[in-house]
Amino acid sequence: MKNEIYGKLADLKKYVELLERYSSHTKKELKNDLTLRGAVERYMQVALEIVIEIGDMIIAKEGFRKPERYREVIEILGENNILPKAFARLFAPAAGFRNILVHRYGDIDLDILYKHLKNNTKDFDTFARHIAKYLKKSPLESV
Repeated sequence: MKNEIYGKLADLKKYVELLERYSSHTKKELKNDLTLRGAVERYMQVALEIVIEIGDMIIAKEGFRKPERYREVIEILGENNILPKAFARLFAPAAGFRNILVHRYGDIDLDILYKHLKNNTKDFDTFARHIAKYLKKSPLESV
């Protein structure tokens, strides 16, 4: 399981790097360039899905309470000290944004998307650092 999570962390890093490259664009460019906007939306969605998958894997393996909503995946990791509690509270709403990206399609608020692109990609790095730290000291099997 550890190796699978490490693989997901590597994938997350790739998507975050792509998002960071796009973060140099202006909101106007994001609004007017539908290909750019589609790429940002998709990479943000995939990055958030990877976060949720990693969290679900850890929650299931550790026997933590089962989340009822995506944001609870991150909250549960905070409750169980996999993530710092303050960071989990800050990052949990991002999982809700995943739902908007998946289900609202053309109804995605450009201001919110742009804010996440400009201000929140570092949260993925913070998440990955804490998961890697957890994996180093975890008894989860490496296979």
